[in-house]
Amino acid sequence: MNKTVIAMIALGAAAFAGSASAEKLKATLDGKAEVPATTSSGTGTADLNYDAASKKLSWTVTYSGLSGPATAAHFHGPAEAGKNAGVAVAIPNAAASPVKGEATLTDAQAADLLAGKYYVNIHTAANPGGEIRGQVTK
Repeated sequence: MNKTVIAMIALGAAAFAGSASAEKLKATLDGKAEVPATTSSGTGTADLNYDAASKKLSWTVTYSGLSGPATAAHFHGPAEAGKNAGVAVAIPNAAASPVKGEATLTDAQAADLLAGKYYVNIHTAANPGGEIRGQVTK
């Protein structure tokens, strides 16, 4: 093979390897998923991307129908559905939907995220422990 063909194959392999490190995740939020459950009519979604090469988690969280303005939002974990856990990653500027952001995760945080042990929680004044919640899944 000539050097041009070898270089093109190497570039293609590198591009494929880079794209393989990205992981798409999601969460569907509602009051029934809260622990304990709320009677909120609020709903939401979280669309997440995790890039293993850079360890960067990026998100877009949308919500509507809350009892009042969002006072905070977080990724909590590690915990499976039906269990509570502490804040793992803050979601800043959550007072208005949609909320976009990113954070660099530690290896332990990334492992918990990819194992389905994180949930997204949106808090309000009426529900300071969380009004709507959704487990992060692949």
